[in-house]
Amino acid sequence: MNELRFEENQLLFGYDGTEGIVAAELAGRFIRLFIRNREGVRFKDDPFHPFILLEEKELLAGFAGDFSISPLAGQGGYRFMAVFKEWRDCLAARDFLSKKSGKTPSAPDAPYLYISDPVHQHLLSTGKTLFKGLDFTDLKRLAIDIETYCAEGFEFSNPERGEDRIISIALMDERGYSEVLFGREMSEADMLIRLSEAIREQDPDVIEGHNVFRFDLEYIRVRAARYGIKLGFGRDGSEPRVHPSRFTIAERIIDYPRWDIFGRHVLDTYFLLQIYDVSARELENYGLKGAALHFGLAAPDRVYLDGGRIGKIYEEDPALLKRYNLDDVRETLALSRLLSYPYFLQTRMFPYSYQNCVIRGNATKINALFLREYLRRRAAIPKAGGGGSFEGGYNDIFEYGVVGSVVHCDVASLYPSLLLTYNMQSARDTLGLFLPLLKELRDFRLQAKKRAREESDPHRRDYYQALQQAFKVLINSFYGYLGTTIHNFSDPLLAAQVTSRGRETIKAMLAWLQERQAKPVEIDTDGIYFIPPPHVATPDQEEELVKELSMSRPAGIEVELDGRYRAMFSYKMKNYALLGYDGRVTIKGSGLKSRGIEKYLREFMGEMIRFLLLGEGDKIEAMYCLYLQKLRTHEFDITWLAKTETLRESPAGYRQKLKGGKRNPSAAFEIALASPREFRAGDQISYYITGRGKGVTAYENCRPVSLYDPAHPDENVEYYMDKLRQLMNKFVRFLPGEKTLFD
Repeated sequence: MNELRFEENQLLFGYDGTEGIVAAELAGRFIRLFIRNREGVRFKDDPFHPFILLEEKELLAGFAGDFSISPLAGQGGYRFMAVFKEWRDCLAARDFLSKKSGKTPSAPDAPYLYISDPVHQHLLSTGKTLFKGLDFTDLKRLAIDIETYCAEGFEFSNPERGEDRIISIALMDERGYSEVLFGREMSEADMLIRLSEAIREQDPDVIEGHNVFRFDLEYIRVRAARYGIKLGFGRDGSEPRVHPSRFTIAERIIDYPRWDIFGRHVLDTYFLLQIYDVSARELENYGLKGAALHFGLAAPDRVYLDGGRIGKIYEEDPALLKRYNLDDVRETLALSRLLSYPYFLQTRMFPYSYQNCVIRGNATKINALFLREYLRRRAAIPKAGGGGSFEGGYNDIFEYGVVGSVVHCDVASLYPSLLLTYNMQSARDTLGLFLPLLKELRDFRLQAKKRAREESDPHRRDYYQALQQAFKVLINSFYGYLGTTIHNFSDPLLAAQVTSRGRETIKAMLAWLQERQAKPVEIDTDGIYFIPPPHVATPDQEEELVKELSMSRPAGIEVELDGRYRAMFSYKMKNYALLGYDGRVTIKGSGLKSRGIEKYLREFMGEMIRFLLLGEGDKIEAMYCLYLQKLRTHEFDITWLAKTETLRESPAGYRQKLKGGKRNPSAAFEIALASPREFRAGDQISYYITGRGKGVTAYENCRPVSLYDPAHPDENVEYYMDKLRQLMNKFVRFLPGEKTLFD
């Protein structure tokens, strides 16, 4: 089988084919490239020509730095390019332009475009990308995890507290190296000194950890500062650069101290889990151990320890604590291997460092592809801006309750397919790159998908599967990119036209099915759940029906049979459950699987839905009574009654808004403010409700789960029983017979 040379496409992968680059860093007037080959890592210094794009060349009139200005061809807001001798001149010009124009670099109407990352600038202007010619296994990845001691009387270990300290540091790679720096065998200061030595000896390209930014690295930084120890983690022996940052994923905002280590990348598997779960919505929490169990990565003999007993185990069974610490880094490596591979592949395409490729949004990455090619052709670049709201896709519901059997068909990549089929081009893309990029991505994805099916070698199969998934994500992001207002080549008017075509397409498919006596159940933007016509009774006949539907559509609009189900529970729009012929139940929609409700309610609802799908609704009443009894007798573990909430802002910000009457009180934030621990935006807090009576106010009767005493249970039984009744009442209309028990 011939190798597919995806990287030969310069539009997608950049026009410089330099292989083996594992990192790039600013080094004076150069960008230092770290290049891995069979002998190890060498470095090469590229001349660096930082730039700023301008609306008018007169904007820099009076600036005293060393620079040159050249015009950019064609139409576009930024028609001139100023190139500077070195980075400090570029920074000075940024400040000059900000003062002269009265617009900050981030202002949407700024008359200049300044890119703050010098490595990103260099990759944009040279066409180079990282990791070309490398396999994921060629990367040297080193995982780190620390265990800490917490002084008696405190709930959380605090690096600022003198009595608290690091008691164990585990390091591991996937090439046979592992090491535990242990507090019973060396001082904390010696552990930190040895940590720097070990990193330099192992010379990893990537340092990985779980919640490594907000806990492990931050704890290490504070303790090292206490002893005046230099953390020489960089490839040049330099200390890391640490500064406050923010990671935004969907509706979640995570504040964290970002670490930049010269010549290396830092990957946090906590972030990778957040990204994964935005679409999957299936993780109970974002802890390492729970994730390892969820993905089947936990070893059978994996050591589990109660966090509150770490200090005691350190004293009484140090060997067990070492095993526990090593199991943590082993699972971190496995989790990263599973979730970071697509970003490794994306880093070959996009002009970003590996560390930045993980945290940049897909629309931002797509914008970078356009910028790179426009800069290569010295073409003028449009300013970002414009936009407005527009109507979304077509969604509808026709049946409620349990129906079956059901078929789901959808249009493969509906919006990208419409763009290509109807030759719909962004008006701001004067070079006409949008559709060729989209077509190449789609063609490559189909090729990679085909290879994944045909490949017999598991390693190659995984590679092609990850590649096609990376392409799929980008393809589906092209439409979303059009509707943004902060990117240079977006076109919200075109996005509105695409959604209009999408609604027409789905309505035409619906009419075609109804003409053949199919009964629609629900429409979800790009597909239709329907009950097949009476004469369609076998899987082959269902597949043939969908093929006929696809053939009736315009060329380029491909309808696929996406699933067959024994039954479907239709609750409300975009909230339904499916029973497969293999007995597996799939639940969709926040109304049926929200992690915002307590676990006992989620479990009850899941079992209730299963009973309904199986036609065993008469079993629900007995289950309901059992749950009430378990609440009365305190049989539920407190974690089943607890709510876990993510802080969307800092506690200080919450307090200020509360005082100003700009928000309501919150149980999670009240616990955060009362805690000795310093909480940040993005942290999670688990709490339960105390007091008496079902009508208590949550924020006045909340308590952290960690303070619960099973010997003296104080959860509010009436409150939790009432919540179960309220949930039950939402489903009464779907239950068989007359139900008065839940009134």
